[in-house]
Amino acid sequence: MKNLINIKYWLFDLDNTLYSGQTKVFSEVDKKMSSFISKKFDVDLVKAREIQKKYFYEYGTTLSGLMNHDKIDPHEFLEFVHDIDISWLPKDKVLREELIKIKEKKYIFTNGSHAHVENVTKQLGIDGLFDGAFDIVDANFIPKPKIEPYKKIVEKFGLNPKKSILIEDIAHNLEQAKNLGMKTCWLENDETFAKKDADKPYIDYKIKSLPSFLQEINILKVA
Repeated sequence: MKNLINIKYWLFDLDNTLYSGQTKVFSEVDKKMSSFISKKFDVDLVKAREIQKKYFYEYGTTLSGLMNHDKIDPHEFLEFVHDIDISWLPKDKVLREELIKIKEKKYIFTNGSHAHVENVTKQLGIDGLFDGAFDIVDANFIPKPKIEPYKKIVEKFGLNPKKSILIEDIAHNLEQAKNLGMKTCWLENDETFAKKDADKPYIDYKIKSLPSFLQEINILKVA
């Protein structure tokens, strides 16, 4: 853990990482994806969900599948699925305090959109605390875990991978970060897809709570 005192660039995934997966925020996005597919292809929600998950597992995101197979306009899709009301999501005061204490550069690295980043961080009360965000549009619609977005975020923000850490809820999204020289941290959860490969050697740290983890690092810094 002491190795992390020297980290200069903190990269955070957004969904199910900056907020707990138990809040079910992402299920709101999930429902909107099914609804989008249902309307576009004139199929019922059961069939729509089948298509949605098939594309997700094959391509890394539902959007990639829709773009590759069905020539869907990605901007239309992102605008529709991220237009969700999460006003019920509580502020995370502990996370806010710990993020403020981290004086190094902090970035959000997501397969979602900038609008979604803005919505979620505002609801959590942590908007304005990051030095930037890298979304699926910045990645030219190529999602994690493919190597391209990892290289692009390094280039966009001038990161030094050897002084960076990526914190993610999806274990296999950490492999390419490790390949580039970053430290990696998996936020433990029981989602079958997210915990697949959680035992791989490219994961340096496993944590149960993001605010508690940051609190621990911040205490070490002043010790």
